[in-house]
Amino acid sequence: MARVTREYNYYKMIRIVTYIFLFIGAIAFIFPIFWSLLSSFKTLGEITRYPPTFFPEDPTMGGYYTAFVKENFSVFITNSLLIGIVKTAIIVYTSALIGYVLGKIRFPGREKVFIFILITIMIPWPVLILPLYNLMKTLGWYNNYLSIIVPFFLNSFGIFLIRQFTLSIPDEVIESAKMDGAGQFTIFHRIIIPQLGPALSALTIFTFLWVWDDFLWPYIMLTKEKLYTIPIGLAQFKGMNYTDIGAYLAATSVTIIPVIIVYLFAQKRFIEGMTFTGIK
Repeated sequence: MARVTREYNYYKMIRIVTYIFLFIGAIAFIFPIFWSLLSSFKTLGEITRYPPTFFPEDPTMGGYYTAFVKENFSVFITNSLLIGIVKTAIIVYTSALIGYVLGKIRFPGREKVFIFILITIMIPWPVLILPLYNLMKTLGWYNNYLSIIVPFFLNSFGIFLIRQFTLSIPDEVIESAKMDGAGQFTIFHRIIIPQLGPALSALTIFTFLWVWDDFLWPYIMLTKEKLYTIPIGLAQFKGMNYTDIGAYLAATSVTIIPVIIVYLFAQKRFIEGMTFTGIK
């Protein structure tokens, strides 16, 4: 009995220490966001004051006025939302479709195709920039959202992730649907997709965050200010001799909101998807 009690106290202590470290880690991640949000309501003099103040002594909306009225930052947010939603939806759908084909439909060369897709994951992105840039110029897609969306219709990681999930779906379910007269597209949309919920949720979050934060390729392809996305718009606040810190912090604070909303709504499915991915 004493041994059981010691083991119980030991594991209880380990659990408490783990929670303490997790709490400290959470504070370390959240604090910069919270500090940025509070600082967005400060004047430039208060932001640069030393020692710094935590809460705004003289709250002001000047940074938000500069960002969203003078600099028209709302246009950049609209552009990013448009690209993010369209691009994420296309990538998630094509990844699910190709992942299903590679996981459940037998055809000659299937494994070779899958290996080729895995190889493309290892190709460094900088190697592809120049040839892809020349291709977009040849097609006349420079300063066009087609150059931002079309080259990324297919995502190797997404295909790999969904393919691994489809392998866990029993073949008997698909065979039963075929016996009832269902075609491949019917099977995919009515049987496969509902069972891929956790995987699709995880892929949606990963893809949206990637698109939302993407800077290099849009910066190369878009030179008209009305087409700028959020990362390019934020870069405009950093001048060579002067940076409007208040406007920059205000714009940054607002751009975090969509990411938080997406994660909060998909948190449960995201964690479930990551757990299943580990099992695979």
